[in-house]
This record gives sequence, C-alpha cells and structure tokens, in this order.
Amino acid sequence: CLAGPAGAALEYPVPPEPPAFSIAHPRHPLLLHDRPGGKPVAFVSERTEFGSRPALAVVKVHGRWLGVTATELPNRRLGWVRRGDVRLSSTHLSLRVDLSHRLLVLERNGIPVRRMKVGVGRSGSPTPVGRSAVTDKLSGSRYGPYYGCCILALSSHQTNLPVGWTGGDRIAIHGTNAPASIGAAASAGCLHAGDGDLRFLLRRIPLGTPVFIHS
Repeated sequence: CLAGPAGAALEYPVPPEPPAFSIAHPRHPLLLHDRPGGKPVAFVSERTEFGSRPALAVVKVHGRWLGVTATELPNRRLGWVRRGDVRLSSTHLSLRVDLSHRLLVLERNGIPVRRMKVGVGRSGSPTPVGRSAVTDKLSGSRYGPYYGCCILALSSHQTNLPVGWTGGDRIAIHGTNAPASIGAAASAGCLHAGDGDLRFLLRRIPLGTPVFIHS
C-alpha cells in the first residue's frame, strides 16, 4: 500500500454537506413586502399569536432581500424582508408529509431520521398542501385534552373549515385524545400524531423548520 511522507497523514476529500435551510429571526417588528422593494402587505410583531419569537423560513434570496413564509400571509405566498432586518440561523432538518400515505417524515440533509404515522384532514376539510414552517412549540394541555401532549403550530391556514367550526384556522401537528384518528382522514385539517413522536420532534427541531406537505 502507498504511504505518505513520514509523519504526514493521508487526506481524503470530504463530501460537501448539503445546503442547510435558512431561518430569519426579525431583529424588531417588521413589514413584509409583496416583492423585493415592493409595497408592504403584512406586519410581523415581536411575538407570534401564541407568544413565541418569530422564526421565518427563508425560501428565496434576491440580492439583499429574503423571501419568507409567514402566517401573516395566505398559504403559498411569500413575504419579502430586508436582509439587514433579520438575524439568520440554519437547520439541516425538515419535515415532509405524505397525505396519501398518512406519513410524516423527519429528514436531515434529505435522509429520513424518523417516520411517523399521522392522521390527516377529512375529505371536506383536507390538509392544505404546499410549503409551510413550524412557528410555535406548545403544550397541548394549555389548549385542551384533544391536543394531546404537544402542539407544533405551522404557518399555513385551513381554507376549508368545517361547517360550524368555532376554532381557529391555523394548521398544526398535534396529539389527540382519540388515538384511532392517527392514520385516518378524520381531522379538520390538522395532522394528528402520537405523543412519543411529538416529544421527539419538540426536542430536535427549531422554530422555522420547513414543512413540505404533498398529496
């Protein structure tokens, strides 16, 4: 076998790590614009409606402007913020939801880390597809026993609420006091998961983690 010069270590190329997902943390309350340098269309406060510090998933970059997902905007619409108005962090984690197989997958660098069976929206109120992001990590007991242990609030909204629905329109991944709904199409649009899976996610993913939901 070949050896390097005495005392020298052989060096092997290290494959580059896949690009991380960027997360924008506002330095102060800020405006979201409809395009880079465009008109303001929404306002991001110092706290989310559930009390967390905002963490906006970055989807596009255009010069000094960042296109982000935000719950202040309709589903699948980006808001644009100035790079200098936010602090950036990153994550290699993402969540992918396959509605037809009722499966939630935590991925790191595109590689599955954990697969979880989930309940999904029923036919009249299907879970909305598209790109979303985690906005809050909450205790389920604060909101009622039907949320199980934990809630991961997402930036997306339910646009097909059931008739007579009195709750909000925010989509979330949360526990349930009806275990039979896990793996079924039985919810008003949210994703129902087991408490063990939710606790696993809460320990690992940061706010702003991207969520990709497809049918």
